[in-house]
Amino acid sequence: MTTALLYESIIDAHLKSQLLDKALIFFNEMVDKGLVYRPNIFNSLLGSLVRSNCFEKAWMVFNELKERGKFDVYSFGIMIKGCCENGNLDKSFQLLGLLQDMGLSPNVVIYTTLIDGCCKNGDIERARLLFEKMGEMGLVANQYTFTVLINGLFKKGLKKDGFDLFEKMKSNGLFPNLYTYNCLINEYCSEGKICRAFDLFDEMRERGVEANVVTYNTLIGGMCREERVWEAEKLVDQMKKAAVSPNSITYNTLIGGFCDAGNLDKASNLLEHLKSNGLSPSLVTYNILIEGYSKAGNWKGVADLAREMEGRGISPSKVTCTVLIDAYVRLQDMEKAFQVYSSMEKFGLVPDVYVYGVLIHGLCMKGNMKESSKLFRSMGEMHVEPSDVIYNTMIHGYCKEDNSYRALRLLREMDAKGLVPNVASYSSIIGVLCKDGKWQESEVLLDKMIELQLKPSASILNMISKAKNFTELKI
Repeated sequence: MTTALLYESIIDAHLKSQLLDKALIFFNEMVDKGLVYRPNIFNSLLGSLVRSNCFEKAWMVFNELKERGKFDVYSFGIMIKGCCENGNLDKSFQLLGLLQDMGLSPNVVIYTTLIDGCCKNGDIERARLLFEKMGEMGLVANQYTFTVLINGLFKKGLKKDGFDLFEKMKSNGLFPNLYTYNCLINEYCSEGKICRAFDLFDEMRERGVEANVVTYNTLIGGMCREERVWEAEKLVDQMKKAAVSPNSITYNTLIGGFCDAGNLDKASNLLEHLKSNGLSPSLVTYNILIEGYSKAGNWKGVADLAREMEGRGISPSKVTCTVLIDAYVRLQDMEKAFQVYSSMEKFGLVPDVYVYGVLIHGLCMKGNMKESSKLFRSMGEMHVEPSDVIYNTMIHGYCKEDNSYRALRLLREMDAKGLVPNVASYSSIIGVLCKDGKWQESEVLLDKMIELQLKPSASILNMISKAKNFTELKI
């Protein structure tokens, strides 16, 4: 065995053992010694680096050896794919130019990779031009080429163009593959054309194309969106008969469908089915259920799910925390609500304006304006701007304790920020002012309401009239 072949064997062994850095060391050593390597070992090294998310290392090796010209079309194909996967389309087109400068001809795989990259980057026109260029070069597009462009057209909302291209594909004598069928079924389901989707589902099976879990999940999702959840569930049995195992996405989709239909018992049963089938509920699963229970006003159920989630060691998302805080506030358990709020920082989550709004509402309802005010002022420190809803909540809270001074101060703050108080806020402040006999200030607010095109209610006008009459009688 020659020295070059020995090095190649060592490099190949390290690549198979996923010891990429060592393989790279031996390859560089081989190059430094002036040994001639074969393209297949070089391509194996590049491919392994790209697949292992070490694109920068692959790019460095490729660039260093660029001048020596020891590349073939496959080397370029690997690097173009790497560029596209890393979202660097410009680099991939530079490589296409270099490939042609070296007298090599791009193949169907390279063009398909570039078309797919353009589609994923939202550059559908460039993808179309590449597709046309292929034809001009005498390259015949395959099933995958057609499918990636069809999918790109659908994602851009160019549905007619996508279906027209599908017809062209068939007229070219190409039969759809699994990826093509999944792409078309997904489009029909997104449009709510379930019957069309099932026609394709039947067609693919007649052609001997076996549906996979993605196919079934797409159909189940389409049926759930159409509120045909019981029919969707039957597809799971069909999946199992076809030796396709339902996955977490299957169960999450069904759980979401039953939650939307208001059937929480069935959604909970599906959670148990998920577990009994050897799958683990994910953050997504719990978020779907928590949101479902929240919409139904079942706050105890929300709290129970949170405990189960915590017991499984699943860290919540911002959505989870927000729904949980809302649930505890509605259960009037402000201590638990603030525990969740405090835990957000631990999980690296930043509370948004809605989280603050829910907590402030809970504190105001409890009459705890001191803590409510502290939280309200802390929003500025967190660079979160209070919304009109939060201001109105605070105003209402201060009015409940007859504190017109603080309520008016917030009203002026709103005005300075260009926020418009609602009728309820004006009504509450006017009520407190009238109670204190300050009908003149009430009339100023009434004029402001009219200026803002807010229609004063009869009760507001009555309050001011009574306060005015009472003051006059005293005089």
